[in-house]
Amino acid sequence: MTSHSKSANGQWSIDQFPVEPQEGKSRFHDFDLPVELMQAVADLGFEYCSPIQAQILPHTLHGIDAIGKAQTGTGKTAAFLMTVITHMLEHPVEGERYLGEPRATIIAPTRELAMQIAEDAELLTKHCDLNVALLIGGMDYDRQLKTLHSKVVDILVATPGRLMDFIERNEVQLHLVETLVIDEADRMLDMGFIPQVRRIVRQTPPRTHRQTLLFSATFTPAILELIERWTDNPVTIEIEPDRVATDSVEQHIYLMSEDKKFRVLANILKSDVVESAIVFANRRDQVRRLHEQLTKRGIECGVLSGEVAQQKRTKTLQRFKDGQLRVIVATDVAGRGIHVDGISHVINFNLPEDPEDYVHRIGRTGRAGATGTSISLACESDSFMLPDIEELLGYTLNYEQAPAHLLEKS
Repeated sequence: MTSHSKSANGQWSIDQFPVEPQEGKSRFHDFDLPVELMQAVADLGFEYCSPIQAQILPHTLHGIDAIGKAQTGTGKTAAFLMTVITHMLEHPVEGERYLGEPRATIIAPTRELAMQIAEDAELLTKHCDLNVALLIGGMDYDRQLKTLHSKVVDILVATPGRLMDFIERNEVQLHLVETLVIDEADRMLDMGFIPQVRRIVRQTPPRTHRQTLLFSATFTPAILELIERWTDNPVTIEIEPDRVATDSVEQHIYLMSEDKKFRVLANILKSDVVESAIVFANRRDQVRRLHEQLTKRGIECGVLSGEVAQQKRTKTLQRFKDGQLRVIVATDVAGRGIHVDGISHVINFNLPEDPEDYVHRIGRTGRAGATGTSISLACESDSFMLPDIEELLGYTLNYEQAPAHLLEKS
């Protein structure tokens, strides 16, 4: 029995959550996590660690900086949140604390991802006396300010632009940050947020006086330079692009001319086999047009793209999660925030220009042990992307003509 096995009030004990040791697997029990955190882990039914959790926690729980090369969906969020929460519970702050001075700051590139992280943080801190705050663009500034002023914040989750707004207005000070987490650094770079992130990092204590955890799906020279500058002697954990995500997905590449794409898409979405689907397009204007055309065809669908107001996106995503909405049309940036199990189909109206996005997209289906189907509608201009996608996947894809019934006018 560990030192953490009984909680202070004696009500919950780790003995109530038995998990048998398994060959080749790490249990959360093996890390001697604080009992309040283990109770939340038990509530969530987490038994065994994902590969990134098993490899990174032995280092980060001891305060070591870490770099994780990992995609979304690998369990990295829980890994860094458990690190942050454990540190705070084991090192409580004495004396008075002020509003807007978080102990941990987590920066994410998109609103959806920040919301997901904040949601996970709320679940994991359920039995702890720790407060989580979320600062994202596209939402009411004054309402966020009110929340910030209502309690002392321990964990602050934010998108770079909105966090800078609060820093510039002197509503947030980062000089007491003990842990800094930078998630999806490659996506921050793509979206042009690095100058803001640099300014945010400068507001925190020097790298030798804080723990820094940085995650990125790719390690480009620009990312390696940031790692060099922001971290102190970090451990690097690399998790290969999850082949499992593609193993549990039946992939189809339908070759066709550009003018047939919409008809095929509408026929796929009208078929009974499609229980729920995300349709990906590369640009906002394509997403908008697809939404209009599908609605005209009597197919109800929601839109997730950067030009849709945040509250509307949140509502759409919730309706999709609740099964009230069967189809969502999305861009890649918005698609990163979708964490819904049981999506039956992912349809690529265009193939993405970045092969990593193909893996992210199809990984939205075939989750939680279910199998899923991905269908890519490839015309001549899409075919240039296929060799790079195959290189990343490590195998050749099967190309086929679209089945005749999908080409019929509906």
